[in-house]
Amino acid sequence: MTRRCRPTSRRRCRAGPRRRRGRRRADPAASVAIEDHGAVRLIRIEREARSNALDAAASIAIDRAVDEAERDPAIHVLLLTAAGDRAFCAGMDLKEAAERGAGHGLIPGRGFAGLTERRRTKPLVVAVNGAAVAGGFEIVLAADIVVAADHALFGLAEVKRGMFAFAGGVQRLARAVPRATALNLILTGEPIAAERAFALGLVSEVVPAERLAARAMEVAREIAGFDRDTVRRALALHDFAADAPIHESLDFGRRYGEETLGSAAERAAVRAYAEGRARP
Repeated sequence: MTRRCRPTSRRRCRAGPRRRRGRRRADPAASVAIEDHGAVRLIRIEREARSNALDAAASIAIDRAVDEAERDPAIHVLLLTAAGDRAFCAGMDLKEAAERGAGHGLIPGRGFAGLTERRRTKPLVVAVNGAAVAGGFEIVLAADIVVAADHALFGLAEVKRGMFAFAGGVQRLARAVPRATALNLILTGEPIAAERAFALGLVSEVVPAERLAARAMEVAREIAGFDRDTVRRALALHDFAADAPIHESLDFGRRYGEETLGSAAERAAVRAYAEGRARP
């Protein structure tokens, strides 16, 4: 896979597989930019002219960037956003679908963009800079923390195109909101505003558009500053508990928690608190 890098005023690309700075494109045709900001990997969709809809190449590029981050111990958190202020992601590229058939952005076993069916070990923060519809909303529903601009919209528009959101949208809405609310989104295809999505618990935070990028990075960096194994275990326990009976999730949590108690990270954090310091 060919890699190219466009330096910015603050960062310079370095050769080799462990580049921690600079802007990289996993695929020049995919229009997906990847930047590593310390322990945060920023992935940005750059298909603004297509409402940041994902064709097969863009989906594959995101999937590979997440794959690399999952294997890289220096990356603790993923942050996904998109260019512009009109759309976060309009789902699959319908122009490509008309030419080649639908579904080319689905990664086998991992879903749309390699995210909607994937089991991750590292947190995914999504910064929604505009409309998140169809597969774009499925990505949002698969994220761990969602920071949305105040003008963002959310919806599952697939029904208007003779499809339904089977790559996670229908399933996650069924778990996240009451039946009538979910089916209104699923069967009408009409979007909801950011504040409504926040009220439903589908969005973590709504901020002014001009604050979105900074706030999302602030959240990602805060999480990245915590002990990596602690964050990984907390994420795994939450996802297990969401699907398991309470007695099973309590047993799982006890076993996981006992591994954390007495760890070097736990001792250092407790000592820092006792000494009046914010962090170890």
